[in-house]
Formats: sequence, structure tokens, C-alpha cells
Amino acid sequence: MAESFIMTQKNYDDLKKELDHLVKVKRPEIIERIAEARSHGDLSENAEYDAAREEQRSNEGKIAELEYQIKNADVRAEVKDNSYVHLNSVVKVLDEDMEEESVYTITSVTDVDVMHGKISVESPVGSALLKRKVGDKVNVPCPDGSYYTLKIISIG
Repeated sequence: MAESFIMTQKNYDDLKKELDHLVKVKRPEIIERIAEARSHGDLSENAEYDAAREEQRSNEGKIAELEYQIKNADVRAEVKDNSYVHLNSVVKVLDEDMEEESVYTITSVTDVDVMHGKISVESPVGSALLKRKVGDKVNVPCPDGSYYTLKIISIG
């Protein structure tokens, strides 16, 4: 059974748009660069050809990844209710042990950006917070088998 990717309609549409760009715009550009590099003769010492082929491999890998995510998308309706944590919630939490507050946006795995606080609904923190309410304390598992506790301060 294939894994599913929980996402909103907007996430789904963004993936389709990115895939369309890679297939219809970037792929032909790369093919053109490969043809141009081939026209320069000896391919064994042609850095331009090697770079274009590497870019082609990377692009085709990204296309395959996006096709897989789109094929296995589990599109969820956007929820506007801020009484509990759900996909696209902005959650402010307090780590009482560290006495630190953090803000996370719970996103689809296809929209993760940890540097900007966007964490996956399937991550340890995201899944621990899911369906919880302000004031709830959640235990988040650590790789070593221990847990740490976060308290939900607000949901937006």
C-alpha cells in the first residue's frame, strides 16, 4: 500500500503547478542545453554536457517525486475552527522544561519549511499537537525513546 500525503487543496494545486512547470518548461530547456553541448563535439571532456545531464537527472527525479505525491494525495478540507489544532493551524507552545516558547504552523509534508516554523502534520511534534486544544499538554517522543512535554498556549 502506497503512503498517502495529507494536504489541503491549495497544497495539491501548488504541486500540480510545479509539476506542470518542470515538465513543460524546464524539461525542454534542459533537452535544448544537452543538444547544444553535444554539438560542441567530444562529450568525454564536456563540462557543459555533464552539468546539463546532471540537471536532467535532478529534474526527472523531482518530476517522479511530485507525480508520486499527487497520485497519493489525501486532500483534506481546510478547517477554519481554531478551537483545536488541525492542518494549517498556527500553534504557540511552551516547553516548560526549557522555558521556551515556539510557534509552529502544521502543514502537509509537501509544504514543510522548518526554518520558518512549518512542520509536517506527520512529524512527532505535529502529530502530538493534532486535535488538541489550548491548555493541553502533549508528550512528544524523542529518538532515544524519551519524551518532552509541550503546553499549547494559543491556536490561530
